[in-house]
Amino acid sequence: MKQNILLRCALPLAVSVALPATAHACATCGCSLSSDAAMGYSSAPGWRFSLEYVFINQNQLRSGTSAVPNTQPAAINDAGGSQEVERQTINRYVNFGVSYSPSVNWNFSALIPYIDRSHTTYGNATTDQLTPDNLSGATSQGLGDVKLIASFQGFLPTHNLGVQLGVKLPTGRYGGQNVNTGETVGRNPVFFSTGPNASAGQALDTSLQPGTGSTDLIVGAYYYQAISQDFDAFINGQFQTAVSERLNQPGADFRPGNVANVSLGLRYEANPKVVPQLQINLYRKSHDQGALADTGNTAGTVVYLSPGITVSVWKNTQVYAFVQRAMYSKLDGYQLFPRWTGNVGVSYAF
Repeated sequence: MKQNILLRCALPLAVSVALPATAHACATCGCSLSSDAAMGYSSAPGWRFSLEYVFINQNQLRSGTSAVPNTQPAAINDAGGSQEVERQTINRYVNFGVSYSPSVNWNFSALIPYIDRSHTTYGNATTDQLTPDNLSGATSQGLGDVKLIASFQGFLPTHNLGVQLGVKLPTGRYGGQNVNTGETVGRNPVFFSTGPNASAGQALDTSLQPGTGSTDLIVGAYYYQAISQDFDAFINGQFQTAVSERLNQPGADFRPGNVANVSLGLRYEANPKVVPQLQINLYRKSHDQGALADTGNTAGTVVYLSPGITVSVWKNTQVYAFVQRAMYSKLDGYQLFPRWTGNVGVSYAF
């Protein structure tokens, strides 16, 4: 029976490197769960559909390895500097995934994200300006950047070692305002709707728009192995880098930072209908670049501990729920960070 479980692992695990590591323009935060590994594995040719809801409430300001009060970055402005003092960003994502396996060796998948993000900031406030009347807000909703992934896992007879190659497309709204002329650039960027920033006609930060305006290359690899009668383990990794930017003019250029993910997971398979799982997710993001980038406040490294459970509710249908908590974080500059992240999802294969 364990051998059958091992043989069933390959294709969805290939998708797991492609689908969950979606960079949602949330600086360095909890977007790293290997969700397809949570949904169960099947290398049978055919289709798989998945729907996932992710909730990320970035309500803690952090710098380096610790939380800081908002008066700390505001003190930089007291001294004549220029530092944004963010208050909160709430991210809600609905990710629709579809994959097709024409054979046990190949898988082709797509991830289509819908983004609902609300953001509030005090702007470049001094310590005496951290008051409600100086708070600006924006709501960003719509299609995000779509990912397309091709996976090959024909290296071993057990199909438990594979590689991926994919692309992220600039399908979401993106852009901002040229820092030299104030001209709106990009495709229908989101603007602030309340507070002083709305009165000034200011666009939401480019990194918080639904899309980045870039075409990104995605490469990944994965390995899966039964380690005992009841336990299965996996490791996967993915690297994503922008290869073309639509925001590329003087005063209006933007390149998102490179993103690397590595996930380790352990599944307890004694009861195949109820499968507890524990993941460790390592997430690394480099600095965004360009005139529209908040370069100093966008890089970091985070290690998450992600316990969860998967339940088979019907033939070929699984539901899952996970919670992510950061075990370690080291963030450049000042960044909003979530105390926890929640993921729930469902998948159906036929």
